[in-house]
Formats: sequence, C-alpha cells, structure tokens
Amino acid sequence: MRREVVIEPGGCTGWHYHQVPLMAVVKAGTLTRILDDDSVEVHTVGDTFVEPEGTGHIHLGRNLGTEPIVLHVTCALPQDAPFAVSVPAPRGATPCACPEHRR
Repeated sequence: MRREVVIEPGGCTGWHYHQVPLMAVVKAGTLTRILDDDSVEVHTVGDTFVEPEGTGHIHLGRNLGTEPIVLHVTCALPQDAPFAVSVPAPRGATPCACPEHRR
C-alpha cells in the first residue's frame, strides 16, 4: 500500500504505533518525530526513514514549521487494517501538545 500523509503547520499525529513497518520519504516540510524514550529525530525534504512495527515503537510526528509536511509512505498493510493505532503517551514521555490528540 502507498499513502500520502500530510501534516499541516502546528499539527501532529498523536502518540501511535504501526502494525507493520513503514518506509517513508519526506517530500515537503520538516517532520519532527518524538520516540517513546523522548528522543527526537528530525527529517527534512529528501530524507527517508523506517518506522518499525509494534507497541515497542510508539512515537508521534509534529509539524513545527510553517509549511505542510508531505510524506510518501509505503507498507504491506492489509486494505481493511488501520494505518496507525492511537495510544496514550508512554510512561515518562512528553504528552502530545496538539489539542486534538491530548492524552
């Protein structure tokens, strides 16, 4: 499956994990990923990254910039499966600051 994911300025994904590994390419904007250990990864245009599957890889994505983030994502997800599974912030991690995802 291929999917385009857009995160508007100031937006975030909320804490979540994926049921299968995802491969992503940043086509526009700057993605800030916060991992379950509170480490931060920043991905800019042209960067590629893999998000491993499972509850051991909870993370959130934030757009701290002024332009939309556009990601092209590829994964082997069954058609009827959810793209991401929302979860509360991991213990010790920073809660999501986006109003629509506060937990």
